[in-house]
Amino acid sequence: MTPPALSRRELLKATGGLLVGFKLFEPVPRLLAQGLQGGTPLSNAGGLAADQLDSWLAIAPDGTVSVFTSKVDLGTGTGTALGQIVAEELDVAIANIRMEIGDTTRSVDQGRTSASRTLERAGPQMRQAAAAARQELLARASARLGTPADRLAVADGVVRVAADPAKSISYAALVGGQRFNTKVPASGEQWDLKVAPDVTPKHPKEYTVVGTSVPRFDLPQKFTGEFPYAHEVRVPGMLHGRVVRPPVVNSKPARVDETSIRGIPDMVKVVQEGSFVGVVAQTEWAAIRAARALKVTWSPPPGQFPAGPDAMYDYLRNTRGFTERVGVENGNVAAGLTGAARRFEATYRWPFQMHGMIAPSCAVADVQGDKATIWSGSQAPFITRNGVARLLGLRDENVHFIYREGSGCFGRLEPDDAPEDAALLSRAVGRPVRVQWMRDDEHGWEPKGPPQLITIRSGLDGQGRVTAWDYVERTLPWTDARLSPMLASRQTGIRPDENGLPIGGNDGTPYAFEHRKATLVAIPWMMNANPLRTANLRAPYGQGRCFASESQMDEMAAAASIDPVEFRLRYLAANTRAADVLRAAAERAGWQARRSPRAPGGTGTTAAGRGVAISGLAGTLVAQIADIDIDRSTGRIAVKKITVAHDCGIIVNPDGLRNQIEGNVIQSVSRSLMEEVGFDSAGVKSLDWTSYPIIRFRDIPDVDIVLIDRREMPPFGAGEASSIATAAASANAGFDALGGRLRQAPFTPERVLRALRAGAV
Repeated sequence: MTPPALSRRELLKATGGLLVGFKLFEPVPRLLAQGLQGGTPLSNAGGLAADQLDSWLAIAPDGTVSVFTSKVDLGTGTGTALGQIVAEELDVAIANIRMEIGDTTRSVDQGRTSASRTLERAGPQMRQAAAAARQELLARASARLGTPADRLAVADGVVRVAADPAKSISYAALVGGQRFNTKVPASGEQWDLKVAPDVTPKHPKEYTVVGTSVPRFDLPQKFTGEFPYAHEVRVPGMLHGRVVRPPVVNSKPARVDETSIRGIPDMVKVVQEGSFVGVVAQTEWAAIRAARALKVTWSPPPGQFPAGPDAMYDYLRNTRGFTERVGVENGNVAAGLTGAARRFEATYRWPFQMHGMIAPSCAVADVQGDKATIWSGSQAPFITRNGVARLLGLRDENVHFIYREGSGCFGRLEPDDAPEDAALLSRAVGRPVRVQWMRDDEHGWEPKGPPQLITIRSGLDGQGRVTAWDYVERTLPWTDARLSPMLASRQTGIRPDENGLPIGGNDGTPYAFEHRKATLVAIPWMMNANPLRTANLRAPYGQGRCFASESQMDEMAAAASIDPVEFRLRYLAANTRAADVLRAAAERAGWQARRSPRAPGGTGTTAAGRGVAISGLAGTLVAQIADIDIDRSTGRIAVKKITVAHDCGIIVNPDGLRNQIEGNVIQSVSRSLMEEVGFDSAGVKSLDWTSYPIIRFRDIPDVDIVLIDRREMPPFGAGEASSIATAAASANAGFDALGGRLRQAPFTPERVLRALRAGAV
């Protein structure tokens, strides 16, 4: 008898996860090895000029096309998607595309890789540059073939006379190994950069590469273990370093006893600059031993840190904000509340959460005189380069940053600390130094996703229509890497902006209410060398906002005795894309119109529930329906299935998009059910995977996906949008199952039991 085939999910559950190691980017691209002839050198330490075609791509003698971008692939497949866009416009085979990413001497500064903006912003930049290159190549082919450009056709990098296909010339013959030396119009900077706007690209109806599931470029090397991760960078003469952190936040080293580690072999140097203390050794193990054994007398901390999560929420509630921004306002909210037949007010809590990189931060730095080279997984190559330059007192262009992918960062490596650690240590010893954080360093000192305290007041009239929506969010600002220096800089005296940035966005809802206001209050925070400093965490602020807003919508739908899907659709008449994703998710999930909470279901101690939520980010709209089971005796939630409908405009790579959605949902289930940073007045207490658990393979739900492909629209950001609604849909499913409201994340068994007993927590 033939044994049944195991699905990937079943195999992972049975084995605990199969870890296999793939060549997205050649360490020395073939193009660069062959060299380019003529003009100025390709490499320019100040970053490349956006108005030069050679800054964007080049063609080698064998026809290989190298594409240069400072947008980095964080393991999400955006490198492949950008390659597809270039291949499409150039009419070359995708197999001939080579991506060169994140090298500050070989790319234009397109801004940091975050906020789901790579395809939305960099996609058009790459498309227009490739279209301009195609136009230039056709002009040259026209001269060589003696035929007007509009009578030429291109396929697989070969230009042919349409009426006489035997007459042809390849791109390689036209320009292979040579620079274009062609200027193109360019204006703006980074995300807002516009390239060759006067060139007309292909119409989407002509696409043959964009919209197809091209296999990701990186997977072969990852399967074979050849992929050049940041953690595997090795350079000649390299030493190893570790940083010694204080046991209590904001403590400073009063005395460093170097004699305490004299017995450790292979030690090279103890480095102290300001409050920064580190060790350098010949081997990594010696550096680890030295960092653990070095005796440092630390000063008492200058201020009292909040004593835990409850104290933190009190701090958010009672502290005056340094900015108060109205994200959206229309109508008269006060009048709408006064005239409501029923009024609702609830407060929702979202905790500090970690990025939780599976492998911790890592970088290699080689500082030699007035120049430095950095290798790391930073999401912001030019920002990291400039930060290292500031720390070392160098010119920006004298620091060369080279990107190597990390282990999945989710916003953690936008403020990338390890490069500055390594740079300080390398300067001190005059040799390359590799720094890899330990697990307790990463959990303890990584910047965290900020907590949110959200209060919503809303009202219904006698017919169940929303009369008012008043949303107030009090939270900590994320500390943008452009404004707030990394730990090493702070410890050596470079002060951060003490407050960070105002809170962006609004309440995250797509609904049209007659009377609506969203107020976002940024609370000042102790940022200097603080382990609870804040940073972007996948879909910044999005999960907390959606959890609060969609829970409030669900509660009003229940009070009005209206089906939750129908209730939402009433306020989406002006947002047809949002209405479409909601209907698509409901249809795919087999949603049955009904009031919520439904009659108790399930057998024995199990209650089943179904909830819905909708969200948007960076132009993308997502609806999710969660099916959950709750054990009434333990309070444990099991998310069984998440149905997702997703609209991100035109889809560049359907399979890659599905991968991204699945990853988002899985991580969001983890964040919804179990992730919360534990801390007290001394600092972070969640220093390992036991004290900060994340989802296991056995707890991963089925994810059913409906993709809405709008080929008439540009691509929107898909990196984070599908992570937002999971918590809200799960909380609403909990209400459906138990009739009690969950108002604080994560939805731990203890909180679920309190909801069951008290009706809400």
